[in-house]
Amino acid sequence: MLLDPILIVELAVLGLCTGFLAGLLGIGGGMIMVPFITFIMGSRGVAPELSVKMAIATSMATIIFTSVSSVRAHHKRGAVRWDIVKGLAPGIVLGAMVASLGVFAVLKGAWLALLFAAFVGFSGTQMLLDKKPAPTRGLPGTGGLVGAGGVIGFLSGLVGAGGGFVSVPFMTWCNVAIHNAVATSAALGFPIAVANVAGYVVAGASVQGLPAGSLGYIFLPALAVIATASVLTAPLGAKAAHALPVKQLKRAFAAVLYVLAAYMLYKGLSM
Repeated sequence: MLLDPILIVELAVLGLCTGFLAGLLGIGGGMIMVPFITFIMGSRGVAPELSVKMAIATSMATIIFTSVSSVRAHHKRGAVRWDIVKGLAPGIVLGAMVASLGVFAVLKGAWLALLFAAFVGFSGTQMLLDKKPAPTRGLPGTGGLVGAGGVIGFLSGLVGAGGGFVSVPFMTWCNVAIHNAVATSAALGFPIAVANVAGYVVAGASVQGLPAGSLGYIFLPALAVIATASVLTAPLGAKAAHALPVKQLKRAFAAVLYVLAAYMLYKGLSM
């Protein structure tokens, strides 16, 4: 699949939009990229089954770059809870490796699309309902954080997202302020992405039918264009996140997730 000028423009626009939303919502951009990369690759002749897997893997790879750009902006504002990052990171790496090296390679693209739709829709509902956590509830201990990190890393590996769709609701449920939760989620995107990308490369090494320019399940030309564009707008999204009221931020989060869940539900059912 040649990287023609129209494709470059499409990927660059996608990168600019996802970079901004990564900084704004702490979702690493993966929730946005997977549906669009699936559509772009499918429209250029990549088999539907393979296009979903490559979209998930490629979007995850871009999170390595967007998370760094986004978290720098959040860190300057003192919003990142590094204590939470340290507690969740070990479990995240373990969960991500199990997903990307094992389960991801076995599941069909249709099931991955449906899983994407289900988890994203659930997360959107949680944010939209805006249930107030019990005032006495706090973060769990070391074991609980490792377990929660394992779930976040595993689910992220299956749907190609930075984990914000699980980690932000989890942290707000534990009475972490929404702006801190979004900033911390952006920081968690880096270990999630690195662990999963390593798994996608190994798992896809022997797969037949991959387009030229692929490294395992990752489509390198798309990675290069999206990552370059997204790092430009991630800091702008992070700045906007600190300017928006909490309720507006949660509604924006939910609205984006619902639209993407609907599209991937359609894709999964039509395969």
